[in-house]
Amino acid sequence: MIRRSRNTIGCLEPVSLPELGVYDVLAKIDTGAFSGALHCTDVKVVRKGPSKRRVLRFNPLGNPKLHYETDQFEETYVRSATGHRQKRFIITTNIKCGGRLYETKIGVSDRSDMKRPVLIGRRFLRENKLLVDVRINSELDDEGENTR
Repeated sequence: MIRRSRNTIGCLEPVSLPELGVYDVLAKIDTGAFSGALHCTDVKVVRKGPSKRRVLRFNPLGNPKLHYETDQFEETYVRSATGHRQKRFIITTNIKCGGRLYETKIGVSDRSDMKRPVLIGRRFLRENKLLVDVRINSELDDEGENTR
């Protein structure tokens, strides 16, 4: 049996983002990625109200019932694993990971081509002094199944 310390998580980890209505989804912990990402659809910036303030709208996990809006967001550009540069919207929210609640910045983007809806990168790991032990939750790792 693998002993998990308070600051150690697995290569795959159940996470929740309670402010967004997202509970118990399996996240990929990726030390090769700098930032994290949450699968969202219908991501767009709209002008709202008499002041025409900019509001980011999106559907977490592609679920319209979880529709979310915020005027607290950043825009940045990230380079994907394939080398393409793309605009990404970043929000600050809480994430429950490894049994603890953390504040984090996470990108909202369409991850429908990816196996996992949530990606956790190095920034989150560093900020929270977390280590990754690939033996933890290894029974959940089915990504290499088709390559044998």
